[in-house]
Order: sequence, then C-alpha cells, then structure tokens
Amino acid sequence: MSEFIAEVVGTMILIIFGGGVVGGVVLKKTKAEGAGWVLITIAWGLAVTMGVYAVGSVSGAHLNPAVTLGFASVGEFPWSKVPLYISAQVIGAFIGGVIVFLQYLPHWRETEDQGAKLAVFATDPAVRSPLSNLVSEMIGTFVLVMGLLFIGANQFTEGLNPAIVGLLIIAIGMSLGGTTGYAINPARDLGPRIAHAVLPIIGKGNSDWGYAWIPIVGPALGGIYGALFYKAVFTNEFSIPFWIVSAIVVIIFITATKIELKKAKMPVTNQLKQAQ
Repeated sequence: MSEFIAEVVGTMILIIFGGGVVGGVVLKKTKAEGAGWVLITIAWGLAVTMGVYAVGSVSGAHLNPAVTLGFASVGEFPWSKVPLYISAQVIGAFIGGVIVFLQYLPHWRETEDQGAKLAVFATDPAVRSPLSNLVSEMIGTFVLVMGLLFIGANQFTEGLNPAIVGLLIIAIGMSLGGTTGYAINPARDLGPRIAHAVLPIIGKGNSDWGYAWIPIVGPALGGIYGALFYKAVFTNEFSIPFWIVSAIVVIIFITATKIELKKAKMPVTNQLKQAQ
C-alpha cells in the first residue's frame, strides 16, 4: 500500500465511524437516536484509533491536514509530501461521507431537520460567532497536535499508541467540542461537506459554505502552533516561526474577546440583526 492510499483508507475509516455515530444519534428512527454527546465523543475517539491501527505502519496515519502541517512546520515531516497527504485525506473523507450516506438511506426521508442532516457530514457552531468559533477550533487542534507530540515522546506497550491517541480525541471532544463540534481536522469537515453538497440527500438544504472556512483555517493554525509550541516549551527549540505564529494567535484571541465583550453590551435586537 502506498502512503497516498493509506491516508485515503485511514481517513475513510475515520469518517465511516465518526460520521456514522452522528448519523445514528441525530437522524430519525435509528436505534441510537438521541443517544447524545457522550456517545458521539467516544465513537470519534474509537474512529481515530481504528484509522491509526489500519494504516499507521504505512503512512504514520496523519488522517488530518492539521497534523500534517503541524509536523511539517517543526521538521517532523517533509514539506514535499504535504500536498500528497492533504489531497489523500480530503478524498478519503469524501468517500467516507458517501458511505455514511448509503448507511442511512431510509433515514434521510424520515428526518425533516436540515441542520441534523448536515451535522452528519460537517460541523457547525452552537453559537455562531465566526472569530470565536475560529478560536475554539484553534484551541482544540492546538491541544491535539501538541498532545500527539508529547504522547509520541513516551514509551508505551507495543501497539498501544493508537488507543492513547483515541483517548486524547475523546478528551478534546468532551472538554472542548461543545462549541463548534470540534472538527479539529480540515479534511474531516471539507470532504464530507462536499459529499453533502453533491449527494441526492432528500430535503438536505444548503451545505453552509459560509461557515466552511472556519474548520479549515482554525485547525490549520492551531495544528501548526501546537507543534511549534511543543518544540519551544518542551524541548527548548524556540524559532522565528514560533514567535510569528504566537503573535498571530494573540491578535486573533484579543480581537475575538473584544468582539464578544462588545456583543454583550448590545441590545438583544442588534445582536439578532448581526447574527442574520
């Protein structure tokens, strides 16, 4: 198996399990309908674990452009392979979305909620506030990539690493995922969102492309900063990119905070107009 095919297959497995559990919880008349957030976060952790077990020995099982970019930014992965990996991840995520669509064929017509149908494929925020949503995705992915690096620095029983990574995903989902649905992976959101846009899903509504940039840009920035931060703080390898990205992150965080403080002082009617 080539590294390209490995990333396609691993990311496909990730979406089959991850998108599959969301479908089971939010679509009507499934056995798992209404099972809730805890089930979703546990299944996503297991989805990552299974994807890593499947192809980790071939490609390293990045399964996530934010991981690929983060590792490349600190010299843990060659930049020359970045386009290959990212394209494979998006393709695998798209295929996984198609398979999830097929899994729930009769349930699309049983479900009237267009938002629920989109949620099977892509993320959306609990409270729509673009810059704050971006911050949430940055923080979640920062923790993910930094976590992958400090997990990798420890010695575990042979074959246990993927399970530990799965636990990291569960922790992120339970602790940080409630704001935006924790895409923390541009391919995980983009590939299935494209599938939602092109598939003949009954009564599906739009694919919310206006929000789609956030689960791409946020994880990319967070992943790169997580890797740079790990190298700077854990191994004392400070670099110019670390300081540059640190400045960008601080500016985004301060701006998002100012926007939310300003909104808190607005009359409710003005807030509703801005949201529209």
